[in-house]
Amino acid sequence: MAAGNFGTLATALKTAGLVEALKGKGPFTVFAPSDAAFAKLPKGTVAELLKPENREQLTAILTYHVVPGRVFAREAFGAAEAATLQGGLLRFDVADGRLTVNDTKIVGSDIQTANGVIHVID
Repeated sequence: MAAGNFGTLATALKTAGLVEALKGKGPFTVFAPSDAAFAKLPKGTVAELLKPENREQLTAILTYHVVPGRVFAREAFGAAEAATLQGGLLRFDVADGRLTVNDTKIVGSDIQTANGVIHVID
C-alpha cells in the first residue's frame, strides 16, 4: 500500500475485512489491481461492491486475486495455472512478450513483501 497507487484496493480490503489476514504469516502472492485498473471498471462498480450488503461478493473477488505461497514471474511463465484462496484458478500465459494472468497484463512483477510477493495488474 505504501506504493501510493493502490488506494482503491486498500479501501476494498478494509471493507472486506481482509487486511489483517493478508498481513498474516503467509506467504501469499497477490495480483493487485492498481487504481488505474479499478478506474477501467464500469462507473459505479466499485461503489456498489463497497456496500455492506455486498461484502461477501467483494471478499470473493479479492480472494480470487490471492494465491497461497510465493509465485514469482519466472515460475508463472512455466505454470499453466494457480489455485486462489477463493477456490478458483488463475491462468498464466504470455501475450506480446508479457506475462498475463487471465488475459490481463501484469505491469509490475516480483514486488517482494515480508510475507509474499505482489504482481501489479492493469
